[in-house]
Amino acid sequence: MKKSSDGRLRLVTWNINSVRLRLPQLKKLAAAHSPDVICLQETKAEERYFPGEAIADFGYPHQLVRGYKGYNGVAILSRLPLQPLEERHWCRKIDARHATANVLIGGSAIEVHNLYVPAGGDIPDPEENEKFAHKLNFLDEMIEWSRAQARKKTPTIVVGDLNVAPLPGDVWSHQQLIKVVSHTPEEVTRFENMMHARPWVDAVRHFVPESEKLYTWWSYRAQDWEASDRGRRLDHVLVSESLAPKLYSVQIMRETRSWPQPSDHVPVCVTLNL
Repeated sequence: MKKSSDGRLRLVTWNINSVRLRLPQLKKLAAAHSPDVICLQETKAEERYFPGEAIADFGYPHQLVRGYKGYNGVAILSRLPLQPLEERHWCRKIDARHATANVLIGGSAIEVHNLYVPAGGDIPDPEENEKFAHKLNFLDEMIEWSRAQARKKTPTIVVGDLNVAPLPGDVWSHQQLIKVVSHTPEEVTRFENMMHARPWVDAVRHFVPESEKLYTWWSYRAQDWEASDRGRRLDHVLVSESLAPKLYSVQIMRETRSWPQPSDHVPVCVTLNL
């Protein structure tokens, strides 16, 4: 089975914010960067209406899709064969937030988990805001899940819109956002505990110092997102320790935020030298 033509595995994660609306952007991304695997979140499409044939036509015949009408939804698109794994329902909800499969490469496999963590609403109080309580419960489950993953010791990649900006350099202002959902101590502490539970390696920060400002999301509310540059890093690629030495490069595709009808998130591409 072929890997990338240069012998490397390229994986992209992207909260596309409606796959049908942004199918042209997805095709443009695929043509420009030729990733082997594309993991999408917030596809907002029922599985029967997912544009799978069109996506297969531009090079991704292997697909694992979980979706509902108008909200959530995740998909793994691949040039390489996929072996679907058991679907997990987080917080006892069937809400299309997790797709997982083995990506088959030659005689081996890499386990890929594509996750869409709840955003959590606007009020950072679980007693006043059910959405925030749901998010904290989801992150708590991720800690226990990561411990179970550690026992498996399988080469694994976890990607997705995890909706937490864990580091001060992951937000435009640590002081102004410390009480804003996505950067609160309650979320950050849980995220850190999840990272230590396997442990996971932050593929992006493997290459970019923690002190350097780095974002993957900019609000639609900003009149000029680029000039204000008030972003957050909500989209992540985490790898098991066995894969960390194989990390080759990372790219935050910031230019896509200026494409016509953009998603408010930009793709993150990680390349592994296998």
